[in-house]
Amino acid sequence: MHKTNRDTYTAARHSRDDVADAHGLGRTVCFDGVSKSYGAKEVLRDFDLRIGPGELICLLGPSGCGKSTALRCLAGFETITRGDILVDGTSVVGTPPRKRNMGMVFQHYSLFPNMTVLQNVAFGLKIAKVDRRERLGSARCMLEQVGLADFASRYPNELSGGQQQRVALARALIVNPSVLLLDEPLSALDAKIRVQLRNEIRSIQHELGITAIFVTHDQEEALAIADRVAVMKDGRLEQIGTPQELYAKPATPFVADFIGQSNRLETHVLPNGMIDVLGHAVPPLRPLPAGTRVTAFVRPEHVLLHRRDEGRYVVRSSMFLGAFGRTQVETHDDAPTMPPLVSQHDSSMRFLPGDHVSLEIRPVPVAAAPLDEVARP
Repeated sequence: MHKTNRDTYTAARHSRDDVADAHGLGRTVCFDGVSKSYGAKEVLRDFDLRIGPGELICLLGPSGCGKSTALRCLAGFETITRGDILVDGTSVVGTPPRKRNMGMVFQHYSLFPNMTVLQNVAFGLKIAKVDRRERLGSARCMLEQVGLADFASRYPNELSGGQQQRVALARALIVNPSVLLLDEPLSALDAKIRVQLRNEIRSIQHELGITAIFVTHDQEEALAIADRVAVMKDGRLEQIGTPQELYAKPATPFVADFIGQSNRLETHVLPNGMIDVLGHAVPPLRPLPAGTRVTAFVRPEHVLLHRRDEGRYVVRSSMFLGAFGRTQVETHDDAPTMPPLVSQHDSSMRFLPGDHVSLEIRPVPVAAAPLDEVARP
């Protein structure tokens, strides 16, 4: 009979029932008004976030937004300045990292070079003083779970980057962590391996039902792996929602610009409350007063191109990207009145530089905000 990840994990878990502070799976996590300062620099500002049991949350944002700091505060590697952090309703502030029982996976693996793969995975159980036979048995179970059962006797320098990160994942899971924390775990890997390991992490997490927090600056990675994504900026939570919600209904100009690709157009609100997008009346996501000058964020897939010899627009460039194509157009006047627009379309539609086209904007709600609320690119 095929052994599932949960079967393998349960076997490993049952062989280490005497591990101290093993709290089990699917815990709730709450950041309650958490702030963290380094001297005068405030890295987290009144950060609030609630994570449900068994949920995989991605903390997403640009470099320096505070996402890794939030993770380190939960793990106990950083002391918060104010606020509270709770796991299953119990504050962990002041609890030493080793007693918080967090499983941590870092960007650069952090494996012990002088230990075999099996010894690396079993290390946490050794610290917990689990019997040698039991901990090695558990480690073998975990290696089977991550597909490295045949690599137990090798050393880290004999493994690829993806294999090393699988070892790090097994080492984090073997201690039966309350929460699995992953800090940019795929950033150092090649693109193809990154996608493969991303899918494996998601599959293991989902099957085990363990609560997980995944830090990344890569929006595609976040949208692909997370139940919900928490977008951060300047130490604050900008918006949290499912990947679909963030993409279709961004709550702020920053989220609209940061999640996915958008065409930014300066325009105005029509008397009927619609947004004028290149002569097309498009509904806004939130009501705005008539006449307001706004920046509208139009998704490339909502810009439709029609080949017309007399079209006002001319193709500047076009890229074939497999399942879809992406074409950039601009006005062919001597003095263009708008920035280049990007259209995403079926790859069967082929456009060449110099082709004349007309535009159509899909009448779907667009994110729009007054000019003074939108940061300049």
